[in-house]
Amino acid sequence: MRVLKIFLDFYINSSIHVALAVYALSWLTLLQFGIPYDENVLNFIFFASITGYNFVKYFGLAKFHHRGLAQWLKTIQVFSGICFIIMTYYALKLELKTLLYIGFFGLTTFLYAIPIIPKKIFIDKQKNLRSIGGLKVYIIAIIWAGVSVFLPLFNNQFEITDDVIITTFQRFLFVLVLMLPFEIRDLNYDGLKLATIPQKIGVKQTKLVGMLLLVLCYTLNYYKDDLDIRSLLSSLIISSITLLFLVFANQNQNKYYSAFWVESLPVMWFGVSFLLS
Repeated sequence: MRVLKIFLDFYINSSIHVALAVYALSWLTLLQFGIPYDENVLNFIFFASITGYNFVKYFGLAKFHHRGLAQWLKTIQVFSGICFIIMTYYALKLELKTLLYIGFFGLTTFLYAIPIIPKKIFIDKQKNLRSIGGLKVYIIAIIWAGVSVFLPLFNNQFEITDDVIITTFQRFLFVLVLMLPFEIRDLNYDGLKLATIPQKIGVKQTKLVGMLLLVLCYTLNYYKDDLDIRSLLSSLIISSITLLFLVFANQNQNKYYSAFWVESLPVMWFGVSFLLS
């Protein structure tokens, strides 16, 4: 049992789980638009997600405590280095247009973690994008939506239609709702200056907002030109499950409630859509 817990903690802390979620949403995009499985772009997204997330999460620790790094952090550093090499390999197989688009998200990730923007813009000494009050969840949602929708389509020369724009906005709303249980969990630990959604409007109102966002996300399906019953059904199922996780989220939730189960919802969405297709 202890070995299983160690494995699970490494699986989560090394960002494999979150990368699998982004990977699943990206594959879902290919599925929704009738595009065959694209190994190069999906594998790039998976390993880039591990590299990017670990860079953001552990940059400060590695920078200031390099000689005294705990063994688990050293292991994650080595693992991230290997993922970076594999990511580079798959990047060389992508279309030029895709690589140029990736550059934008790479720069955003860099600014999200590195304190180089003017101090007067920020709420604390970190001076990076994640420090700006109330901005964190929106940056994450934009990156997830942009990567999981546009990257697979760009790499397959798919035309950016109205349906693509609607899908991207739906993905933004979905990820935004996924972030709410995390923000509720961290309510006891986040500084007030972060101005998270639960801090600003309270837990009950946060859940209500999340519910409305899910309704909007589902309703947008009916504005698409190309829609079938399977897409509506899969969207309804995942919206219902997501709503349940949001309703039962609290400040004293189990450590795996958000980090594992909520983060698994994109994988569930892909699984349901794959089975229905």
